[in-house]
Amino acid sequence: MMQNAMIAQSGGPTAAINATLAGVIRGLQSSGSCGTVYGALHGITGVIEETFLNLSEKCEEDEAFLNRLVRTPAMYLGSCRIKMPDPAEEKGIYDRIFVTLEKYRVGWFFYIGGNDSMDTITKLSGEAVRRNSPIRFVGVPKTIDNDLVLTDHTPGYGSAAKYIASSMLEIAHDTYIYDLPCVTIVEIMGRDAGWLTASASLARNDYNETPQLVYLPEVPFHRSQFLEDVRGVLKNAKNAVVAVSEGIRDENGVYISAKVKSEDKFGHMQLSGVGKVLENLVKQEIGTKVRSIELSILQRCAGHIASAQDIKESGEQGEAAARMALDGETGVMPAVERISDEPYSYRIVTRRLEEIANQARRVPREWINEAGNDVTEDFIRYARPLILGEQKNEWQDGLPYYLSVKHLSRR
Repeated sequence: MMQNAMIAQSGGPTAAINATLAGVIRGLQSSGSCGTVYGALHGITGVIEETFLNLSEKCEEDEAFLNRLVRTPAMYLGSCRIKMPDPAEEKGIYDRIFVTLEKYRVGWFFYIGGNDSMDTITKLSGEAVRRNSPIRFVGVPKTIDNDLVLTDHTPGYGSAAKYIASSMLEIAHDTYIYDLPCVTIVEIMGRDAGWLTASASLARNDYNETPQLVYLPEVPFHRSQFLEDVRGVLKNAKNAVVAVSEGIRDENGVYISAKVKSEDKFGHMQLSGVGKVLENLVKQEIGTKVRSIELSILQRCAGHIASAQDIKESGEQGEAAARMALDGETGVMPAVERISDEPYSYRIVTRRLEEIANQARRVPREWINEAGNDVTEDFIRYARPLILGEQKNEWQDGLPYYLSVKHLSRR
């Protein structure tokens, strides 16, 4: 009897993760070796609670399903944020997962996500080996943070970078219209790595020099130097635009934020308010008009402005993951290996999950200028190809037409 496959998504949403999901489905279906493809709702919790969608039926019922899935942002299968325990300490939850997978005759399991998701799939793969289970476990990358190691970049980053750069360009147009000195501070996601904030620099063109200042968590942040930097910009320009990562820290590693909430279950600090902190600092010390903007969740799922290159590569990595699993590989993840910047070229390679989980890749120090307040041309060459091209969307009543996610709101 033919074996089935199961796919789940986890972590934060992106504009491209459903393109990866569609890629996995296409890869499985085109092989002719897979039976039913199930989607577990809300990550690994869907496996534990046996809440599934029959994705094979979805494809049969609507021939446009996969194409629409590619264009739909966020997570069609829903997400969760669960820290899987050490199998040696809490064996019961793994017993339940493997019983469910065997019940549904699952031969291949795919988990699409970022760092914490790769930790989950690594534990499941290792447990399968210990149990002598034939189930193949493959991680599939995604994260707008772009902080997975052993891959050139991650699915979802290019689209988020495109949204951020586009927003920064539009903010520049807003600021240029006023004939008054003004400072605009834009807070961008990035707790430990500054890839997203760095992408704001892509907004610069032959008439726009903003953001003039870019601050990443990779370099210690000094309030006095920040004020000096802003004053320096205002000497030559009426408007200073600053891109700042939410995770900037001082020389002692203390976050520059209005408040630091308790750690989440993964041990990550929950931050908020760095833009407001800097706004108040400029107001008090410089006295010019100042405002802060927090892009927040808007940068995660802007499907209407997704990068066509990002969507293309996301689907390719999904299909590569399917091939890896069908070829009998387990405990692996597809990754991007860049061949050249100009012309941009790459290939999909295989990486071992145990070399990726629980690690974070940061912006190289040599891609940040000596003053620590901007990126270098090396970063521009790296990031520019990732935001190219526009995804063709469907529209309805003046709005993007996406797949319904009503199934995620039911209790």
